[in-house]
Amino acid sequence: MTRYILMVFAGACSYGVLSTIVKLAYREGYQAAEISFTQALLGMAVLWLLVLLREKIRFRVNWPLLWTGAAIGLTSFVYYLSVRYIPASLAIVLLMQFVWMGILLDWLLFKQRPGWLQTVSTLLILAGSVLAGGILKETPVVAETRDSAAWLTGILLALGSAFLYAIYIVANSRYGNGLHPLRKSAVIMTGSTLGIGLVNIHSLATQPFTDHGLWKWTVLLALFGTIIPPVLFAKGMPRIGAGVSAVVMTAELPVAVIAAGMLLGEQLDALQWCGVALILLAIVWLKVGQKGD
Repeated sequence: MTRYILMVFAGACSYGVLSTIVKLAYREGYQAAEISFTQALLGMAVLWLLVLLREKIRFRVNWPLLWTGAAIGLTSFVYYLSVRYIPASLAIVLLMQFVWMGILLDWLLFKQRPGWLQTVSTLLILAGSVLAGGILKETPVVAETRDSAAWLTGILLALGSAFLYAIYIVANSRYGNGLHPLRKSAVIMTGSTLGIGLVNIHSLATQPFTDHGLWKWTVLLALFGTIIPPVLFAKGMPRIGAGVSAVVMTAELPVAVIAAGMLLGEQLDALQWCGVALILLAIVWLKVGQKGD
């Protein structure tokens, strides 16, 4: 059991370093469109290669999964856009709002009315986000951008990525469950590549994609974002269950904050760390409570 928990934990930690890698790529002049597209393209190629090694390729269009993939692809693209305007540590806090957004979508689309546990957890997540975002106490990073349009743009983009992530999670839980996890991941990544490509077709059409510097970041992002996590999750999640997996995956939040602090110099004060802890506790409580139900 411990081995499979560590697999899911490692996958969550991989997700946690993505925003920091993107920030570093921005410093070298690369853009969100080319970064997210090449990441998805490389991830798709590797996953289909793994599928080919396991089974014969069967060409059948699975539209629900392709749309699901488009949702997660645009999640990455919009999230990567947000970290251009706001600190990576704040962007990941806002991305975690997908938890209550997913509950809301289930209610609106599938009549899954939230109970008291979901409602209280949502309020705790929102309260933790206020603390972690430094809204109650000015910090040097937030104060520097608080009055600018860029700060508001980053906030809206990060919340938009959270909403797209919620759509992906709701759809992923309902479609393609009869497929092998590796094949399902490959189809989803195909939709991701197509979604990012279509949205950015004009800017991508002028990119030569022969820049070695770009592919350096692409390989890192694909490894930590679209190759390693799906393989680890496909292996570990069935063994430990969805409830435990969801709790372990909350490691993404502190890892993202720590990575931003170590590599980007973004520091959180004690009040903001309390907010991060409150978000984590609310998510863990929600998942444990749901499992108990």
